Amino acid sequence: MKGEDPKKPATLAERWVQVKAAVANVPRAFALLWEADPSGAWAMAAITLVSAGLPAAHAWVTKLIIDGVVSALQRGDEPMAGLRSVAPYLLTEFGLILVSAVAGQARSLVYELINHRLGHSINRRIMKKALSLEAHWFENSEFYDKMQNARRQSEYRAMGLVTGGFLLVQNVLTLASMLALLLAFNPWIAILLFAAAVPVFIVQSRYSELTFRLQTWRTPETREMNYLEQLLTMDSTVKEVKLFRLGEPLLKRHDETFWRIFTEDAALARERSIKSLLWGLLSNLAYYGAYAWIVLLTVGAKISLGSMSLYLSLFRDSQGTFQGLLENIAKLYENGLFLENLFSFLGLKPPARRPEGQAPPPEDPKRGIEFEGVYFQYPGQKGWTIEDFSLDIAPEEKLALVGENGAGKTTLIKLLTGLYAPTRGRILFRGVDLKLFKPEELHRRIGAIFQDYVHYQVTLRENIAFGSIEDLKDLDRMLAAAKQSGAAEVAESLPEKYEAKLGRWFEDGHELSGGQWQKVALGRAFVGDGEVLILDEPTASLDAGAEYEIFQRFRELTGGRIALLVSHRFSTVRMADRIVVLKGGRIEESGTHAALLAHGGTYARLFELQAQGYR
Repeated sequence: MKGEDPKKPATLAERWVQVKAAVANVPRAFALLWEADPSGAWAMAAITLVSAGLPAAHAWVTKLIIDGVVSALQRGDEPMAGLRSVAPYLLTEFGLILVSAVAGQARSLVYELINHRLGHSINRRIMKKALSLEAHWFENSEFYDKMQNARRQSEYRAMGLVTGGFLLVQNVLTLASMLALLLAFNPWIAILLFAAAVPVFIVQSRYSELTFRLQTWRTPETREMNYLEQLLTMDSTVKEVKLFRLGEPLLKRHDETFWRIFTEDAALARERSIKSLLWGLLSNLAYYGAYAWIVLLTVGAKISLGSMSLYLSLFRDSQGTFQGLLENIAKLYENGLFLENLFSFLGLKPPARRPEGQAPPPEDPKRGIEFEGVYFQYPGQKGWTIEDFSLDIAPEEKLALVGENGAGKTTLIKLLTGLYAPTRGRILFRGVDLKLFKPEELHRRIGAIFQDYVHYQVTLRENIAFGSIEDLKDLDRMLAAAKQSGAAEVAESLPEKYEAKLGRWFEDGHELSGGQWQKVALGRAFVGDGEVLILDEPTASLDAGAEYEIFQRFRELTGGRIALLVSHRFSTVRMADRIVVLKGGRIEESGTHAALLAHGGTYARLFELQAQGYR
């Protein structure tokens, strides 16, 4: 849609595709409702059936009451005798009013309940789909546009399709009952009244399509507005925004985008309203023409006063119901178009994994990690980030990855952890291709700390225990990891110790320094019992003393595991058994610290440059 004019009329082929997609989404929306709240769906079906017959029943009973009153007057009945003659009709009318009131209240209650459950179900589906996708999707702007379109208005549009669908059924049934009575009176009147409402339906459908095209086309601008709102309101950005005086310029940019979008929406809404009003006048003229004709027939004694009341009521209600039906179809079309964004997102395919029920292939404990001819390319990017990469890591080996920014270090780590899948080649763990592991199996066996680790706004205990969610309540395991990482010292500095809530987002939270947060994140990496430990810049925020203590115990902390260390600090990487130097996604050098210094290549040059900064 990007690059097109959203107001340009769609071709017939495009419109047909959109119509088919919108129509197909109606049963899919009802499937979402059935999954979220089957009892609510049954309740709405019952209320719809009851409500559908009420208008025609009201009109017919009103006719009987009026004709009964007129007959009593003509016979000269006493008032009480006349009242008794129409009493059954009055009681029936009261019963219909009571049923109508109960159905209306029941509809409101059920709508409110299913709205919450349906919204929760849709949001959960979106989040679950996001969890199933590889990490590289989240580094792609088009993916964010797709996810934004899925999240925006999906709950509202799905509920609109569901409620609109029930109303459509109700309108059809109501019209069928009214149409039977109108056709018995005069078929041409019925055709005239219904045909007069068609132009309004065409206008509404046309502008529903335009609204969809316009809002989908400008998704990047909407995301930019959301991003600017975050910059202006988040604790992680407030310092720089204030220090660099960015507040007013960013707010102005937000306002400019808003008013540009608002101007387009307002113009579209005005145009839609004016054209709907003009074509609606035609429908009103048809109604009042039929109204006048019925009055003429009544005055000429061609029909009874009760029949006049019946037909006028049928004219008014049937035309309103038919207009409502057509408007409802137009709204269903619009909501169906918007829900295509949701179903398109939910249709994204996660990487293929081992089928359910299939046993994992046997592992070889004598083998560690093997990269075999691995290539990786980010979607939409030219050139390889990782190219023809092959490397064997022995069981319990401590390997360091170094290289300048953009060399591919973090990408390799994400490939190993299954966050990315190789474009070509394969990665083996214990002799088994990583793609044959279920994600939760693989992640259970790998502990990691990334340089952009998360500051969870929960308790200190949970911040550490999140590293092994299955053992969330294992206090001994958490305490051992806290002691290994230095997070135990952080706990001692807090009044609530391990139950202290971290961060400032919630009441009674404690903000930590960068070094304290890093100790907590290290604890998260150590708490699991996986066979692989990945440390991506693990001491970047630690002071010199804490860093020295961690790496003096490096062998102890990583004992019995494969350890992969990514760092720009050469005082850190020299402790590894082997150091691999990356350049352009390939291995440029490999060896021990001493061997690489003696080789005099890239590693030696980078080591010397860093050493000069400390002299």
